[in-house]
Amino acid sequence: MSTDTYHALTKAPTAGAPLIFAFHGTGGDENQFFDLAQQLVPGAGVVSPRGDVSEMGAARFFRRTAEGVYDMDDLARRTQAMAEFAAAHKAHNPDAPIYGFGYSNGANILASVVMARPDLFDRVGLLHPLVPWEPEAVPALTGTRVLITAGMHDPICPWPLSQRLIDWFGAQGAKVSTEVHDGGHDLRQPELLALQKLLNAP
Repeated sequence: MSTDTYHALTKAPTAGAPLIFAFHGTGGDENQFFDLAQQLVPGAGVVSPRGDVSEMGAARFFRRTAEGVYDMDDLARRTQAMAEFAAAHKAHNPDAPIYGFGYSNGANILASVVMARPDLFDRVGLLHPLVPWEPEAVPALTGTRVLITAGMHDPICPWPLSQRLIDWFGAQGAKVSTEVHDGGHDLRQPELLALQKLLNAP
C-alpha cells in the first residue's frame, strides 16, 4: 500500500476531524473538490486524487469503451489500486473517521471501491453515480451512511439505474439518504447541502 499511487492534493485532519476523500468527475482534477471538502467540514483532512486514465485528454479513474459502457477488467484493476491507496491513507490516520464523496466518474470509482472494500469508508456521498452492472450482495455495508443524488432527467445516469442503486444499498442494510432533482447531470445546491449534512451528522 502506498499513499503515492495517485497524484493528489492532501491536507491532514485536525484532532477529532474526519479524513475526506474527494473524487472528481470526468475532465476534472484534484482541484475540483479539494476546497469544497474543507468548506463542508472545517478542520477535515482531505485527499483529492487525480484520475490516472486519459480519455481524449480528460482525466478519469477508469476506462470506458462508450458512454455508459465500462471496461470492467480495467475497472476491477483500478478499483483495487484505489482501495489500496485509500487503505494506506487510512493507516496513516488511524484515529480519523474516513469519509468519501465523488461526482459522476468519481462517484463511480468510489461506489466500486465501497463494494469491494466496505471496511474502508464510514460515510459515502455518491453524486450522480452510474453503476450499470449488477453488484453482488455486500452485507458488510450494514449501517454505513450513504447519500445518493440524482437528476430525474440525467442523460448520463438514467434515473432507473439510480433507483436501482438506491435500492441495492438499502438491501445491504446501509443507511441511505437521497437528494433528487428534476434536472439532468448538473450538481445543485440542495445536493451539496445534503452532502454537508451527511459529512457533519453526529
